[in-house]
Amino acid sequence: MMNMFFRHSRITDDKKYIILFDGTCKLCNNVVRFISKNDSRRIFCFIPLESEKAAEYLSRYNKKNVNKGSVLLIQDEKIYTKSNAVLHILKCLDGLWPLFFVFIIVPGFIRDPVYDIIAKYRYRWFGPSTGTTNYRTC
Repeated sequence: MMNMFFRHSRITDDKKYIILFDGTCKLCNNVVRFISKNDSRRIFCFIPLESEKAAEYLSRYNKKNVNKGSVLLIQDEKIYTKSNAVLHILKCLDGLWPLFFVFIIVPGFIRDPVYDIIAKYRYRWFGPSTGTTNYRTC
């Protein structure tokens, strides 16, 4: 019942949301796989930050100096970064993942340092990506 509320109230099926991610990061590629697996409506498409297409989007949204460790979500002409992006992505996934959106009430200055620590050490903890990841391109 709760999932029906979240699913019905958040988006329509014709929406496409863009996720910009670090394509050379193993953790990031695993997250892209996780999102794809839990996105039965196929609303998300993905662009590696290293690509020319990502540079175009970053320029359009005046985010030229974005940290390579950041995940960005472009949703309804708005751009979300760091923990805001993660929470908005979780809100749109299948299952109970939308319940994590309740953490949006925690101020970003508290959430983002946790995100920054993971982003800083992701290569040390998980290593670089090996091989290619299949994902829906935009």
